[in-house]
Amino acid sequence: MTIYLNGAFMPIEEARISVLDRGFIFGDGVYEVIPVYSRRPFRLAEHLQRLQHSLDGIKLKNPHSEREWTAILSELIERNAQDGRNQDQYLYLHITRGVAKRDHAFPNPPVPPTVFLLSNPLTTPPAELLQSGIACITVADNRWLRCDIKAIALLPNVLLRQAAVEAGCAEAILIRDDAFLTEGAASNIFVVKNGKLLAPPKDNLMLPGITYDVILELAAANGIPYKVRRVTKAEVLGADELLLTSSTKEVLPITQLDGKPVGNGKPGAMFAKLHPLYQTFKREVMRK
Repeated sequence: MTIYLNGAFMPIEEARISVLDRGFIFGDGVYEVIPVYSRRPFRLAEHLQRLQHSLDGIKLKNPHSEREWTAILSELIERNAQDGRNQDQYLYLHITRGVAKRDHAFPNPPVPPTVFLLSNPLTTPPAELLQSGIACITVADNRWLRCDIKAIALLPNVLLRQAAVEAGCAEAILIRDDAFLTEGAASNIFVVKNGKLLAPPKDNLMLPGITYDVILELAAANGIPYKVRRVTKAEVLGADELLLTSSTKEVLPITQLDGKPVGNGKPGAMFAKLHPLYQTFKREVMRK
């Protein structure tokens, strides 16, 4: 496996990062996850825009232009897709505030950021999972108030996802103030009620998902009724369908919530519409 670290491509075994890196000491950094299909990054411009939003949120200068990022990512993809392997990948892009003496305040003068990129094979959800759906639990959203920043400090999300795992579930659906839906521990969540798709608004309490955007674009383009607004806890618990989206999971039906069936306990009509639309969109984008 070839990785990228601070201007150089190298085998992952040769990578070295200082223990004084602020990402290690403070979780002071941001990241992106970018799916790659047939060696082509999916919605790269949107991912780089979100990266810029996260960097702006933590007051860290972007180390590369969009053109430079594109060149680096393309080279990493090719180095990990030799001999016909790993045509589909997902890229993990990680930027920290760099190496400095331990102090909560930013280094002054600034130090070079640490830039790390990793490629892994991308496996989309298998057919049996699309047919059965996944089980989730609801949990209190006790994270900080800047969830729109894709920060590497993910301990709250780790604990929330672990709560789901310990309950025998695939994901935790987060409810803020015991009142309204925000997102999943590592995903966005949609509610379906009476044939309408309901989506929480993009604000500081949720990550602006790239797949979330695609789903709403597909709904608008195909005459599927939808509404972006606060979604109440009661609406989540009483949903006809629940859908999970993320860059690596794409679109999944949630068929069990808190040990009870969602709707009739099977993937519903909205999922049956949106999943093939997403696959078609993905193929068309990759052909451009």
